[in-house]
Amino acid sequence: MTRRKIIIDTDPGQDDAVAILLALASPEELDVLGITCVAGNVPLALTAKNARMICELAGHTDVPVFAGCDRPLGRDLVTAEHVHGKTGLDGPDLPEPKMSLQDQHAVDFIIETLRQQTTGTVTLCPLGPLTNIATAFERAPDIVDKVQEIVLMGGAYFEVGNITPTAEFNIYVDPQAADIVFKSGAPIVVMPLDVTHKALVTTPRNEAFRALSTPVGIAVAQMTDFFERFDKQKYGSAGAPLHDPCVTAYLLRPELFSGRQINVEIETQSELTLGMTVADWWGVTDRPKNALFIGEIDADGFFALLTERMARL
Repeated sequence: MTRRKIIIDTDPGQDDAVAILLALASPEELDVLGITCVAGNVPLALTAKNARMICELAGHTDVPVFAGCDRPLGRDLVTAEHVHGKTGLDGPDLPEPKMSLQDQHAVDFIIETLRQQTTGTVTLCPLGPLTNIATAFERAPDIVDKVQEIVLMGGAYFEVGNITPTAEFNIYVDPQAADIVFKSGAPIVVMPLDVTHKALVTTPRNEAFRALSTPVGIAVAQMTDFFERFDKQKYGSAGAPLHDPCVTAYLLRPELFSGRQINVEIETQSELTLGMTVADWWGVTDRPKNALFIGEIDADGFFALLTERMARL
């Protein structure tokens, strides 16, 4: 099997952390070229710190981590400490990172890396707002052809919104960036709330992480213990959705997921519906299909994969 070259673009976040851990636990399938950080769940200084803490937890200090854009393209930053805690990784007590941040800006790394690779061989894995990716595409349009696929967590259709009545958080933070990415022409796979809300960390699933009795297993259990309090209260669900690991799991086991190739547009103007992913699920327009919009997941298979891979770290 050919290893898939990926760049993880992220704003960790407990669920981002699990997505990164899953990638680092799968070196036979995934070649993580770098981790680029963006402001989102918490400000950039914390997301860049958290990414390095996760790499150290996994024992993969060889993966370069880059700090990127500290604010959205056209508006003030909106963060989510109310979900993720003041650090973004509340829950486990992880040591301060010893890894250094790379000197290069994340956007420059994305551009340089894609230009060095063969056309259509790098997958971008955005787990947060799309500011870094959009900035790279705007600054260097020639790199779009180098992208094999963009597999991102963001948006919603049936679940509508989680930060406003109509918008999912990642898209809402930087709708202009999302608009640029969805209009880029790159192949896109979307993990919306519609699928991530079916990937719930129930008590038995979380206890399976804890039962690994490793630093990673215990940390993941502690992260989801903290993370789930918000969603249980909000949705009345049996556990928290593990949003971002769906991206990594799709790269490893696409057969766990199903969806439709549809048109997705981003609302950038309306105060009422800013950041809405206008997903033509029912094909009622003639707008071109630009994304595979995932709607279903084999949740048991997903958590079996997660637990098996966490045990490797």
